Amino acid sequence: MTVQQSDLKLDGNAIGGLLREIFTMEMTAAIGTCAHCGTLHAVGEVEVYMNAPGVVVRCPSCGEVQMKVVRGHGKYWLDLSGVRCLEFSAG
Repeated sequence: MTVQQSDLKLDGNAIGGLLREIFTMEMTAAIGTCAHCGTLHAVGEVEVYMNAPGVVVRCPSCGEVQMKVVRGHGKYWLDLSGVRCLEFSAG
């Protein structure tokens, strides 16, 4: 049985807990601007793939990678190079 990419895809709510560990606030409502296509989406609306050495987050409009998150050995590596801007409330 072959696993299809669509079978592995989750929405951005799947990384809510992980982002909460990094940013001490709720981040699924934050609005990110895709660095590739310029579309704005709430973090809760992005496409998330967790079946890798880290988490890969893709834009739901163009499919380009927006974020990569790796957690291990008490550290986090966060690559936001695919996000032009991330807007969130201060609390």
